[in-house]
This record gives sequence, C-alpha cells and structure tokens, in this order.
Amino acid sequence: MTPAAVQMLVPLFLHFGVVVALYVALTWARLVVVRRGEASSSDFARADGDPRLSARIQRNLANQFEAPMFAWVGALVLILSHHVTWFDVAAAWAFLIGRLIHSWVQCSGDDVKLRGRVFVINFLAVLWLMGHAFAAILGGP
Repeated sequence: MTPAAVQMLVPLFLHFGVVVALYVALTWARLVVVRRGEASSSDFARADGDPRLSARIQRNLANQFEAPMFAWVGALVLILSHHVTWFDVAAAWAFLIGRLIHSWVQCSGDDVKLRGRVFVINFLAVLWLMGHAFAAILGGP
C-alpha cells in the first residue's frame, strides 16, 4: 500500500472512533434519561422515542451511516485502483474535521443553519473522493 493510501485511511479510521464515541455518549445519555424517569428503556424501540438529551446524539449517530459511507467507498476504490493522490489525503482529513465539527454542532445545540453550513465541508470532501474514484474507474488520473 502506498504512503498516500495509508495516510488517506488514517482519518477514515479516526471517523470510526467518532462513531464509537457517539455510541458511548448515546448509551450514557439514555441511561441518564431512564434514571431521571424521563424515558423507559422500551421508548428506545422507536426511532422517535429518545427524549431531547439523547435525541440529538441518536440522530447524529444515524448521520454517520449516511453520506459518510461514500467517503469509505471512494477511498477503497482509489486504493484498489492505485489512484490515491495527496489531494485525496487532504479530502479525507477535511472529511474527518467536518464530521467532528458537524457532530459537535448537532449534539450540542439546535442551530440547524450552522449545522448545514458545516455539512458542506464533509459533502465537498465526499464529492471529491467519489468524483476522483469515478474518474479512476473510467481510466482517468
């Protein structure tokens, strides 16, 4: 594996760490609301069952399995096709930084406008990775 490919995977594996941290935070938040009597464990069987404290975390965790999965797809196609560039490495780091900021904004407040603006960072990084992956499978650089 090339050094660029390894460097591109580092932020993606760190993104997995973000997902793990969100699972821990969600578990903690749900334990808190159950102990406070604000919810029962059966409330979490429904997607809309989380009270305010855990709902933001639950939604952000779900977000980690939407557009971000395309970052992984793009990265793997680029690695398998031997087309990873340092621009791809930069895009992967921008993706991670954008995900961290997006998670912070979403889990700590209700500023949907700011969350949308921050999402653009992630989205542009994913667009780059998927666009370059598509060009690579078509035989481009």
